[in-house]
Amino acid sequence: MPQHDHYTGPSDHGPDRNVQAGACETGVLLVNLGTPDAPTPRALRPYLAQFLSDRRVIDYPRWLWWPILRVILAIRPRRSAHAYARIWTEAGSPLRVLSEALAAALQDELRGHARVALAMRYGAPSVGSKIAELQAAGVRRLLVLPLYPQYSATSTGSVVDAVADTLKRLRWPPELRLVNDYHDDPVHIEALASRIERWWDANGRGEKLLLSFHGIPERYVRLGDPYLAQCQATAARLRARLGLDESQLLLSFQSRVGREPWLQPYTDATVRRLAGEGIRRLDVACPGFAVDCLETLEEIAMQNREFFLAAGGHDLRYIPALNDSPEQVASLAALVRRHAQGWPGF
Repeated sequence: MPQHDHYTGPSDHGPDRNVQAGACETGVLLVNLGTPDAPTPRALRPYLAQFLSDRRVIDYPRWLWWPILRVILAIRPRRSAHAYARIWTEAGSPLRVLSEALAAALQDELRGHARVALAMRYGAPSVGSKIAELQAAGVRRLLVLPLYPQYSATSTGSVVDAVADTLKRLRWPPELRLVNDYHDDPVHIEALASRIERWWDANGRGEKLLLSFHGIPERYVRLGDPYLAQCQATAARLRARLGLDESQLLLSFQSRVGREPWLQPYTDATVRRLAGEGIRRLDVACPGFAVDCLETLEEIAMQNREFFLAAGGHDLRYIPALNDSPEQVASLAALVRRHAQGWPGF
């Protein structure tokens, strides 16, 4: 009976091919969360279905979660499409466009040392498709760099799953390294601080600076997720670098869903409270996001600005993410060089 090979690999890696390890290229795979293809309910439905089906994101028993998910997918795509439409550009999704620009700039910085590719954990291009492209190009050493400075099982952990699911299907998987987090990396902290200082130089300084991170359920932290501690560490290092105290630089968490408690204080409640306490001008930065996206451009710069104004504040100013700035490119290149030490070219 014929044997069906369930492993895959490049066709030019057969027995007659003399592959010299030293001549093979290093690959750097950047991975971001993902985005729908269009700001429409039709495009949002499969994207949200993939995202909300991930056990790393929602860990409820499937028998309990599937009926809830069906209800969500009947209602939420239209609401989410409206939010995406508010920030969509002629070039497409900001997260996709800015991530591509960052990957291209990092490729220029690492040219001659590594081949850089960009994948999305949900939506396209997938992690599996990009690893296949790198493998076909001769990459035998792969460094995976999730664009999440702070580790969470819901984000970086899910990327690990996607990479593992791909590699276990390969006949000849590449040598693998992965950047777990870079929340307290000195070069990254300096890039964040410089971004904030330059923005203040150009726009003036608000009365307080709020750092808003994406939230996760409190229960996940109790189960061992280090995300809260790493967000607090990022905030502490930025306070020290900017010369601010805890009353001047605050920490909050956004984007909660569902009824169970998420990490607190909540961003929407915090901006309302600050406005009620007489703060008229509030600056907000989101150091958990490598590039601007729905959560920064719509949730913070639009929604939470409206909350702040309605509660009596004068202005909420969002400080843009690092995006493809030279500082971010330099900080990621430094991460790559450090984690790739010992590989040819590094």
